[in-house]
Amino acid sequence: MSTTQKRQVKICGLKTIEMVDVAIDNKADFIGLVFFPPSPRNVSIDQAIPLAQHGRGKTKIVALVVDADDELLRAISEQVKPDFIQAHGSETPQRIGEIKALTRLPIIKAIKVRQASDVETAGQYKNIADIILFDAKAPDTTPNALPGGNGIGFDWSLLKQTTPPKGFMLSGGLNLSNIGDAVTLTDAAFFDVSSGVESSPGEKDAALIKNFIETMRAAS
Repeated sequence: MSTTQKRQVKICGLKTIEMVDVAIDNKADFIGLVFFPPSPRNVSIDQAIPLAQHGRGKTKIVALVVDADDELLRAISEQVKPDFIQAHGSETPQRIGEIKALTRLPIIKAIKVRQASDVETAGQYKNIADIILFDAKAPDTTPNALPGGNGIGFDWSLLKQTTPPKGFMLSGGLNLSNIGDAVTLTDAAFFDVSSGVESSPGEKDAALIKNFIETMRAAS
């Protein structure tokens, strides 16, 4: 990665104006709103609208969905008006193309990683997704695991064993204790955190957000 390119940070799973303000005050480049009912970070369209309005123009708004249908995607794009759609499910390259055509928004596609071959699947999306996000694939033995936000990481050396797309986003178990290493050991352009800045599932902690972003910037 070019030393002149600024590494960016995304705070995902925000649910309150207060935490949106914390992210903005600490110059988060992106905030994520989760539209997935099983998640403790889920927000409804009605809850998301004021959050997005509050952040618009101050940070980039990302709407995270998991195998969403056209009805939900249309409602999000028309009412919430995010800057990006993050597809965090099992969406195929064809489906990503359909989402892009429907919403007319840039797409972040999440790839779940456990082994090197998982990283290689990102190549299928390189000509359609705008940003590839690498997240940890939950163990098969983990009951009721979410598509993301489980607080587990993966072996970053897998990214060195393959050729991931340039300008990728790194997620999966990032927190205050490892974000410095994540910056220095990977070529990620973006870092995405959710559970790593929470005091309990779905409850963001202002001090953790501030310290995470400060540590990431200092390591950069």
